[in-house]
Amino acid sequence: MMQAPPLYPELLRVFGKIGLLSFGGPAAQIALMHRVLVDEKRWLTEAEYLRALSFCMLLPGPEAMQLATYAGWKARGTPGGLLAGALFVLPGAAVVLALAMIYAAWGDVPGVQAVFRGVQTAVVIIVIEALLRVARRALKGRLAMAIAVLAFLALFAFDTPFPVVIALAGLAGALAASRRPPHGPDETAGFVPAGAAQTARTVALWGGLWLIPLAGLIWLEGGLLAEIGLFFSQLAVVTFGGAYAVLAWMTQAVVEDKGWLTTAQMMDALGLAETTPGPLILVTEFVGYLAGFGAGGVAMGLAAAVVTLWMTFVPCFLWVFAGAPYVQALTRAPRLSGALEAITAAVVGVIGNLSVWFALHVLFSRLSDREFGPVTVPVPDLASLLPVPALLTVLAGIMLLRLHLGLVATLVAAAAVSVGLAAVGL
Repeated sequence: MMQAPPLYPELLRVFGKIGLLSFGGPAAQIALMHRVLVDEKRWLTEAEYLRALSFCMLLPGPEAMQLATYAGWKARGTPGGLLAGALFVLPGAAVVLALAMIYAAWGDVPGVQAVFRGVQTAVVIIVIEALLRVARRALKGRLAMAIAVLAFLALFAFDTPFPVVIALAGLAGALAASRRPPHGPDETAGFVPAGAAQTARTVALWGGLWLIPLAGLIWLEGGLLAEIGLFFSQLAVVTFGGAYAVLAWMTQAVVEDKGWLTTAQMMDALGLAETTPGPLILVTEFVGYLAGFGAGGVAMGLAAAVVTLWMTFVPCFLWVFAGAPYVQALTRAPRLSGALEAITAAVVGVIGNLSVWFALHVLFSRLSDREFGPVTVPVPDLASLLPVPALLTVLAGIMLLRLHLGLVATLVAAAAVSVGLAAVGL
């Protein structure tokens, strides 16, 4: 039997606890919310929870944070959703900001560098583990496998923009779904325009909260903060399939195109984000702070971190609040489901590209771009293989993929062994 809607103090307590305990990535966070919201509090039924999860997986952005936002909206409307979503993000955001400030101040100290050398090797295996996990779920059928391979080749060999890869995959999935024979009643029943005025007001409000500050930065500041705001606003629109799906594009953009971070710093950011509560996409805050710090010290770093958080998460509230009244229809629309399945398959190729990118930069000191007709690929100089990172990568692989000891244990062990090897001169 469903309980009465919670009062705000209880909502604050429950989602505050979820935000503080939301370690371990989306799967662990979704399981935690199921136990609390369905089993313990009974604020959602099993069917409502599954529909909400399906809805959030249709949206760009971190699905666990959006699931928390939807649960708060279901309990207490927009204020409840805002409270739940904010509490899911803020504890991790505070920790990531503190780590970014420490890293920017002391990241060049030799002992700290040794720690992050171990972290970087563990990140290679963490991304491979994410690749295997997503592949098991997504690669069902020849079409899905073909989309994954094509997505990998488009990114790795042809340098295709990430948004184009996602758009083409979604289009292919929607077209494939439209050709399937219909079954059962109209799957879009319930998607009626009766709430169109309210939806328009919601879109105007949250779209304004997102885009008016961005326009203000472009008009008034026109420099790094505006560039950061525009970049992470674009990121918020195409972050389908979880944080790993967009990390390859973000890494290449911030390292090669914008020069805000090095590849090593990007991997350090991901490793630290893996150990904090909240959504993994908080790695963007780390990136924003380092970009700002490099351009103007602590004050600019703090401003850049705030801009990054705003442009990353305000769109999440827009997607949830605009779509929440139509959850049943959206989660049963065949073309949307087909598009999501194809995008998830493409994510396998995207994460595969990220895995190769990180491995090459961690294991080899020299890379060169080789052209094979229209194809350009990075090729390592085999003589530049780095033995210590190679050893640490094997260690991390055994711990995470073979012994299944978990992300935090793997990160800590790789960092500790790296420090030990540095202490004896290796």
